[in-house]
Amino acid sequence: MFDIINKLTQTFGPSGNEKKVADLIRDMLKDKVDEVKTDVLGNLICIKKGSGKKIMLAAHMDEIGIIVSFIDKNGFLRFSNVGGLNPFVILGKRVIFENGSVGVVWYEENIDDIKNIKLEKMYIDIAASSKEDAERLVNVGDMAVFEAGTILQNGRIISKSMDNRIGCAVLVQTALNQPETENEIYYVFTAQEEVGLRGAGPAAYGLMPDMALAVDVTATGDTPECKPMAVKLGAGPAIKIKDRSVIAHPEVKDLLIKCAIENNIPHQFEILSQGGTDAGSIHTTAGGIPSGGVAIPTRNVHNSAEIVDMKDVENAVKLIEAFINQ
Repeated sequence: MFDIINKLTQTFGPSGNEKKVADLIRDMLKDKVDEVKTDVLGNLICIKKGSGKKIMLAAHMDEIGIIVSFIDKNGFLRFSNVGGLNPFVILGKRVIFENGSVGVVWYEENIDDIKNIKLEKMYIDIAASSKEDAERLVNVGDMAVFEAGTILQNGRIISKSMDNRIGCAVLVQTALNQPETENEIYYVFTAQEEVGLRGAGPAAYGLMPDMALAVDVTATGDTPECKPMAVKLGAGPAIKIKDRSVIAHPEVKDLLIKCAIENNIPHQFEILSQGGTDAGSIHTTAGGIPSGGVAIPTRNVHNSAEIVDMKDVENAVKLIEAFINQ
């Protein structure tokens, strides 16, 4: 499964520009499902047909990034965020554009206090000596993502874009395993989650499922002096109770708990005080769709060095397989 994760995390795909990720997943699954299609917003929908309940499994393809907003006369790039960015986290990080051009995020030299750093006081250096040099590599409106490798170490993976390529990997592996079920399964790889849960709602409206799961990452409470949270690496996937976008539907939540207990799958419970998932968009669609979530515990979310535990990833696959077999 690491090979799948590595390919997904290293594929370029900021919000609104997920095509390369979609093409990769399409190639992985085209012979394992009955139908593959892409909707107007760029959601990739892979359908395994059945005569039972219609179950939507959603994982967003997009990753956080930056977009060039201005190029000055010396070739330095001003930029805006695509998704949630913390100026202190991105400082000094490399970014890579779709064409392979690389830059480094830095800040104005006249800032005398690190606490004053804001995105509008930062720039990207692409080693250009003039505006003309820079424009041979990038243009206003071009997006970049953070550059970092994917490493397996001590049974854990360190990588950029675990949010949410790890959710995509879980769904890809589930589809490849071809769990036996009479239910009709919609493996939906959504667009533009990081900029407002934009893809999942329209996808759900087009499919009209009986219930839905969002598969995404969640924060942990197992690092030094962190905010208390009942989630840690290696203790199993987290069953969503609530986040800022959704309160999990009791039917979906209880079924997940039942599946975990009956199949001896380690699990935790997620109450997320910040952030949301595709379930937040899906559950209010088309008169309401019972929705919940399965989350992969992830350290350093929205960073270029996010960390997950392979056991949690593998157990997430087992939990989802048990869920769709109900």
